[in-house]
Amino acid sequence: MMKKVLTIAGVLAFFSGYAQQKDSIQTHNLQRDELEEVVIQGNRLDTPFDKINRDIQVVTQKQIEALPVKSLNEVLSYISGVDIRQRGPFGTQTDVAIDGGTSEQTIVLINGVKMIDSQTAHNMMNIPVPLSAIHHIEVLRGAAARVYGVNALTGAINIVTKKERRSSVTANLQAGSSFKNKEEGDGSGIYGGGSAEVTGVFGSEKQSQLLSIAHNNYNGQRYNSASKNTRLFYNGHYDFDANNSIQAMAGYAYSRFGANGFYAAPGDVNSEEIVESSVFSLSSKHTWGNFTISPRISDRYGEDDYRYFKGDLSKGRSVHYTNALMMELNTSLKTNIGTFGFGWESRLEEINSSNIGEHKRDNHGAYAELKTKIGDKIRTSAGLYANYNTDYDWQVYPGIDLAYLINDAWTLSTSIGSGQRIPSFTDLYLDQRPGNIGNELLQPENAWTYEGNIQYQKAGLQVKTGYFYRSISDFIDWVRDDASEPYTPINFGKNKMHGVYGRVQQDFYFGRQQSIGYELSYNYLSPSLETPDGNQSKYVLESLKHQFIAGIHYRVNDFSLQLKNRWLKRELASAYNITDLRVNYQLDSFLLYTEVTNIFDAEYTEAGAVPMPTRWFGLGVKYQWKQ
Repeated sequence: MMKKVLTIAGVLAFFSGYAQQKDSIQTHNLQRDELEEVVIQGNRLDTPFDKINRDIQVVTQKQIEALPVKSLNEVLSYISGVDIRQRGPFGTQTDVAIDGGTSEQTIVLINGVKMIDSQTAHNMMNIPVPLSAIHHIEVLRGAAARVYGVNALTGAINIVTKKERRSSVTANLQAGSSFKNKEEGDGSGIYGGGSAEVTGVFGSEKQSQLLSIAHNNYNGQRYNSASKNTRLFYNGHYDFDANNSIQAMAGYAYSRFGANGFYAAPGDVNSEEIVESSVFSLSSKHTWGNFTISPRISDRYGEDDYRYFKGDLSKGRSVHYTNALMMELNTSLKTNIGTFGFGWESRLEEINSSNIGEHKRDNHGAYAELKTKIGDKIRTSAGLYANYNTDYDWQVYPGIDLAYLINDAWTLSTSIGSGQRIPSFTDLYLDQRPGNIGNELLQPENAWTYEGNIQYQKAGLQVKTGYFYRSISDFIDWVRDDASEPYTPINFGKNKMHGVYGRVQQDFYFGRQQSIGYELSYNYLSPSLETPDGNQSKYVLESLKHQFIAGIHYRVNDFSLQLKNRWLKRELASAYNITDLRVNYQLDSFLLYTEVTNIFDAEYTEAGAVPMPTRWFGLGVKYQWKQ
């Protein structure tokens, strides 16, 4: 496996050296130009990407279009520090974590609206946004309660959809297969499937209306792994004038999939799950001089129907209904000192479940923040978030970010942040004997994260390296004394994590028609966990110890290709290496593409007892029209 990694690294080094020897090379950081237009939507104070004070990674629509991916889950798998654990491929069910945390400690948002599922984080990624509707993705690493409230313990992922002032249509058709015969009992033929999505934007000087629909249908990649997913999404924005605007968002996601090996292997070989979720949001923004106010109301509803025996619904079936009503009021005030942000939010959660019961709880939070400059060299933002939960009373979470501009190329940054993760309803009340039993005595997890990094950015080259330390008190894990007992969650003493990371990317331009570039990133994590002697842990240190991602992209005229490689090593598992390739050809308004994922046919799992797809071939065509 390491030979494959070294081979790709050698190719990157060759092209880099070759490009530097060409006198005609024009270095221009196109990606930096694109990112300077991005405004990080922190729910509190919006910040241009080139003025942020902490480690935030951004993936643009152009970058997504070039990747060998079929789903948002696969896009996130190429981001440094993000751990994607897919139980089902092709965009089915995925757990997402950041820097060695659990999926419950990371939150996902759409345009700043939280997708937290109070039943379980397994359903958080069942979201309604197709890839063609995304403008960019923001990944914030580290405790982020000050920015996003509770459950942003290790970081947050914000998906920002398109808001364009001109009309456009994007249509994408894709088909793929492993060309391997189906297993016995799974029908006849070969494993494969396809997807279709259409995104239309009606834009003008005052408004932007986006409507998107997507559907994929795969017969699986092994026994009982077929999946069907449907996504519907709308996002509308209207400006009454320069100081007043309104925005509405609505979406629906439906997923039905074979759940072989997801939760209780090998007995669940014939299980199935149906997950539905919907989201609605209405917000406005009003400015009077230096003061801005933005109220928002939103709601996320979910249904989860798990069938242990899909052919017999009279036993082994769990049905859950959850809802979260959210209300926010965000404000900002520009002064000579800096920009102040302050506001309030409430989250009203409830569940009605066959094996969790009926429960309700409320969260109310208030925050205050200041973003300012000290001279020409220092940028800082500091604040705190105070949260009241009807089950856990008051908690306060402060944080501060600081950036020192050494010169035009070098920036030194540091941050200290705190956060909280409130136990899910599954953690507290699940009664799924003899397998799992919740614990009503659980307390929230609390964390402090300390980070420092240095960044160099000039003439098409971007380099960043850093170190972080995180300490979580009252860490929650599911344990049991021996195999005859059910798992139950308890609060451990401490979960500590040391992490070192580095990223480098560079682009070289040969005139206007040809370019080449590369990206490299490496994450190293060193965790320690205080566990009671003699207990068996359900999620013992599943974090990625090593994560090395390398990529090279090349373009000449209308032809382009991207080669990506991921080498991953978890704490208690063997390392594996995944190499993917995508080739694009632009023909007027049509983009023709082919891709091969897992080129070297690696065998690996990411979560549960679910083998991931072996070598997979894809072919697609995308049509794009812009006014």
